[in-house]
Amino acid sequence: MKRRSKKYTEALSKIEKNKVYTKEEAIKLVKETSTSSFDGSVEVAMRLNLDTKKADQQLRGAIVLPKGTGKTKKVLVIAKGDKANQAREAGADYVGDVDMLEKIEKENWFDFDTMIATPDMMPLLGKLGKVLGPKGLMPNPKTGTVTTDTAKAIEETKKGKVNYRTDSFGNVHGIIGKASFDDAKLAENLKTFVEAIMKVKPSTVKGTYVKNISISSTMGPGVKIDLNSFDK
Repeated sequence: MKRRSKKYTEALSKIEKNKVYTKEEAIKLVKETSTSSFDGSVEVAMRLNLDTKKADQQLRGAIVLPKGTGKTKKVLVIAKGDKANQAREAGADYVGDVDMLEKIEKENWFDFDTMIATPDMMPLLGKLGKVLGPKGLMPNPKTGTVTTDTAKAIEETKKGKVNYRTDSFGNVHGIIGKASFDDAKLAENLKTFVEAIMKVKPSTVKGTYVKNISISSTMGPGVKIDLNSFDK
């Protein structure tokens, strides 16, 4: 059995076992029980009633959090001509085409958090799929990172866009901010994330869609949230 730190054990003692809290109570608890020595992230985990063997129940997409994530993301745009110029003007950290792809392939360069590509460049990215895919960096239309509107994609990413994807058990995770955020900011981001996942409920789902929701900070224990508190 994994031995837990004294800090974690103390944090865990503040949370009542089997109790579900309102989202406001949960946010306060998560901030109180943050055990990391740095400004940790706050993450939401949603357990969904999905059969991920069915293609239409594999959720994937992106959500723009109104209060951001607290992290400045470096953006690489793969584009040519006018689209490349638009990307530079919109504040992309790196812009290029074959030169940037060769840098990734030959130098194992990954000094960026998000890659955005125009549709015409996607055939060139194919050979890097095995490298970019496992790192979650492969551009995808579902997350808005394959687009002709590079300026909009950059703006959303810089504002605080987070990607989500169901795991094999039907769970969805996402960062909703930092432990240093005030309660209202975390609450607004949490509400936005949950509402977005509710909107993409597959029509083939039978019974309860959301089994439970919990939030936690980096290295901190999870706090379960009463689903009814999102109706308020």
